[in-house]
Amino acid sequence: LAEESPDSAYHSHGSSLEEEAAERMDDEEQERLLSYWQSVGRGHQVDVPRDMAEPIQQLTRNNNPQERQTIPFTLIQRKEKLGDLLYEKRQYGKAKWACIKMKEKQYEQSICLGFMKLMRYICEQNSSGLYLGITVPIVTIVHTNEAQSAMTQAVTVAYYLPEVLQDEPPHPFDSDIIIEEWPATIVYSRSFQGITNEDSIMREINLLAAILESPELCLRDTFIIAGYTNPAAANRHNEIWFLQRP
Repeated sequence: LAEESPDSAYHSHGSSLEEEAAERMDDEEQERLLSYWQSVGRGHQVDVPRDMAEPIQQLTRNNNPQERQTIPFTLIQRKEKLGDLLYEKRQYGKAKWACIKMKEKQYEQSICLGFMKLMRYICEQNSSGLYLGITVPIVTIVHTNEAQSAMTQAVTVAYYLPEVLQDEPPHPFDSDIIIEEWPATIVYSRSFQGITNEDSIMREINLLAAILESPELCLRDTFIIAGYTNPAAANRHNEIWFLQRP
């Protein structure tokens, strides 16, 4: 056997040390991010399991605003009053979504747990084995009673599949996640900031219902909360969507 030169031995040893250091930093980053999410989760009475460490890290590293794909829509109308935007009327095209139904005691628990399941799907736990990429907003379908005075517990958290995956979406490993095709829809959208819970959602529903000229054109018991920031963020950018009747 040929002897290893001191120079090549140094390089191979040096590179393995660098790899070890990189792995250690990788592990430390994973732990730091996981513990942050776990502390946020506790605030929503949600346990964030250890197997979320890798998806959280992947999502964080890929969380450049430039790399997020916004769900395409056609703007039909902007309704303003004294320079303030009251709402937008938009048309969203037919598209495929990865959906998961949740029914926790509190809305915040449902969206956090649903979002974590979708994160695993996005972060390689799918038939392509690839990171699928983030699209915004992540949406939650909520239901109320006919009088629009209270929300029901069951919600659906949904992720719009990126354009390149629309024709052949990767299959989720999680059998709770269903790929659905949603028809083209006209929505009335109004922005709001902050946390989303039963109280804030009912307030936003009532606010938009009061502003719309013809609320009777929309579904009375089904609404969408569109989230542009992840559920762990304190100051979230959200929208309430009313759906025009088909």
